[in-house]
Amino acid sequence: MSLKTRFFASAFLLLTTFSLFSANTWYVATNGVDSNSGDIDHPFATIMHAQSAASSGDTVFLRGGTYFLTVLNLTATNKTGPYVIVNNFTKNNISYIAYPGELPVFDFTAVNTITNRHTAFLAAANNCIFKGFDVVGVQITIPSIHTQSECFRVTGNNNRFEQLRMHDGRGIGWYLTDGANNLVLNCDAWNNRGLDGGSIGNIDGFGCHPGHTSGTGNVISGCRSWFNSDDGYDCINAFAVVTFTNCWSMYNGYYTNFTSTGGDANGIKAGGYGDALGPVPSPVPHHIVEYCLTVSNRANGFYANHHASGQVWLNNTAYRNNVNYDMICNIGNTNTGDVPGFDHVMKNNLGFSAKSSEVSELGNAITNDISYNYFTLSVTVTSGDFQGFDASQLTAPRQANGNLPYIAFAQLVGTSDLVNAGTNDGFAFVGTAPDLGAFEYGSHPLSDAAMVQVGTNLIFTGSDGPGGGTNYLVVTTNLFLPISQWTPIKTNSIDLSGNYTATNADTPGNSQLYYRFRLP
Repeated sequence: MSLKTRFFASAFLLLTTFSLFSANTWYVATNGVDSNSGDIDHPFATIMHAQSAASSGDTVFLRGGTYFLTVLNLTATNKTGPYVIVNNFTKNNISYIAYPGELPVFDFTAVNTITNRHTAFLAAANNCIFKGFDVVGVQITIPSIHTQSECFRVTGNNNRFEQLRMHDGRGIGWYLTDGANNLVLNCDAWNNRGLDGGSIGNIDGFGCHPGHTSGTGNVISGCRSWFNSDDGYDCINAFAVVTFTNCWSMYNGYYTNFTSTGGDANGIKAGGYGDALGPVPSPVPHHIVEYCLTVSNRANGFYANHHASGQVWLNNTAYRNNVNYDMICNIGNTNTGDVPGFDHVMKNNLGFSAKSSEVSELGNAITNDISYNYFTLSVTVTSGDFQGFDASQLTAPRQANGNLPYIAFAQLVGTSDLVNAGTNDGFAFVGTAPDLGAFEYGSHPLSDAAMVQVGTNLIFTGSDGPGGGTNYLVVTTNLFLPISQWTPIKTNSIDLSGNYTATNADTPGNSQLYYRFRLP
């Protein structure tokens, strides 16, 4: 046999071996039966049976509809807590994904054991993906003691939680106690609240509390949290750095009728170790909060929570919280060790219209790096700096890819002195310098408009604008003029889906006109 023949024979053997280990696809549906084969026409009834059938690299598709779980679906009990587990993920590298175009909803209202906490999904495995489904109705049934339940509890590594919606229950939305390099991407947690005073103060939208200094790389990105009874986001007792990026937090500490829940009520609570509750890790983690938005939380928008050191706060916007930025730190982890915040890095942050105080408990520029913020620069922040504050936009539908909606809320206008007022902190920006706040003016320009002529009218339409915002139809005869020098001829509204239209009479006598849409 020639060398060439042997080469092709070996290649064929390798391809054949690879095909034996190719990934499989399984299906779960509301009309499924666990004794089925698990294919698309004969789906399983439960995720747990799909896990038992799956192997590393497999995908489990979850068909749309509501899955009603009961105590018969319990799979494990953890005696430290104690808490019972409905879905216990122990196999690595399996994806659990909503079937394209369908919404699975897992309802845990009937999982209501009397003496236990409840965990709807325990992610103890590594390298798994959970994407595209709702978790509702998680229960707390133990009254009058310090307790909690969770939609997701995480102890594994390198998992991805994407486009999940955790709402209308009594459990924390997403809760990590251990593990590293987990990503929470484009998820929402809302209207989760405790049973009574014993649990109301525990139910956050998102809680990230790595228990070891090795638990690095956990990131919460593009998420929203609102109307949860305690905090929107919380990383108290975290022994490793947690990163919050591009997240929104609204109305936490309130019921939906805006009465107080009695919980802590912070937008993003970054750090802290309680009063004399235990050891402080070495080194103390400097949590990162960047490009986040907090709105009308009952207590603080951004909160250092008596942390044993400072944290990193970059390009954030706070609006109408009781205190927009509370940077209090603690020395010695004691209830007498509170001091003004020290060792904070704060750049390009923006706040407006706090109910009580814009910035509190922050030390001076000698103990912190706090240049280039709205409270250290020679700028004046007024309502005229913003495109608007229509709160309905904050919970608008997400974009098709799961990203946050592009809204006008708290977006700057082009004439604001807050535009280009910041400093380069390593992120991309438009113009001569970064803007202050979470939204960079001009980073999301309006898409090209279409034009048709109907009679003597020109009708312009466009999409992908900031939902709920405004724009101007502008015109010029000189294409080379800066857009700021074009003549505005109409002010137009953009609907919550980002669509806009304008009608203008055709101007006779002009041989050539150029039209554009421009943001304020």
